Amino acid sequence: MMGHSPSGLFGYSHLTGGYAGGQAEYARVPFADVGLFKIPDGLSDEQVLFLTDIFPTGYMAAENCNIQPGDTVAIWGCGPVGQFAIRSAFLLGAERVIAIDRVPERLQMAKEGKAEVLNFEEVEVGEALNEMTGGRGPDSVMDAVGMEAHGMGLEGFYDKVMQTARQETDRPNVLRQAIVTCRKGGTVSVPGVYTGFIDKMPMGALMNKGLTLKTGQTHVHRYLRPLTEVIQNGQIDPSFVITHRLPLEQAPHGYKIFRDKQENCIKVVLKP
Repeated sequence: MMGHSPSGLFGYSHLTGGYAGGQAEYARVPFADVGLFKIPDGLSDEQVLFLTDIFPTGYMAAENCNIQPGDTVAIWGCGPVGQFAIRSAFLLGAERVIAIDRVPERLQMAKEGKAEVLNFEEVEVGEALNEMTGGRGPDSVMDAVGMEAHGMGLEGFYDKVMQTARQETDRPNVLRQAIVTCRKGGTVSVPGVYTGFIDKMPMGALMNKGLTLKTGQTHVHRYLRPLTEVIQNGQIDPSFVITHRLPLEQAPHGYKIFRDKQENCIKVVLKP
């Protein structure tokens, strides 16, 4: 379907290499002399845990936004990756970050990261972004949601119908909205995961506005050392995102409260 297997990731199915062990007490590490990274002294497990996934993902997504001093960045999705993208955008020089979600605890955490927030159930996002940017649109936009975006109104109904009819595999509501609201000559960054096919892609807006589209699974190893230094320098403590710490035997409960948006759950850390 994709032409090539795009990468090799632990616990991410045969789509990306078929390596087991993404979330497990033990994992077999092929090419351990290449794949492992030595953590310097003085950093706690919780400070460095997210270097393996969501911190580099948020940072690379922000880097892909081509942020210039004074820029405004709009980020759809305030889950763990979105939270790191917000803080990474500021680290890279953004003047304003506008975060879009509907879950109260996620929006609150985004505010604590100095983002301005929009609840897409309470406002029309496109109109709000135009008003907040003087009609210009954000300099860059980010889809940190991906294939399971919750669409509103007719567009959301359309995607449900198309999925039922097996005409599309992924719901691209956020991606469409991001492309249409981005300013002319801006950048669209997509860390949100897509696996197959989407429908009603606003290709005319992408092309005619001269937008740059940047995507990809995160190049984690490229960011391990520089982001470790960012943590050591005190510029960020990645453990801010943890809301629950559970023993491994309570993993099913952790998955449930995360899935069902219970107990203000944003990120669970399992401790074997």
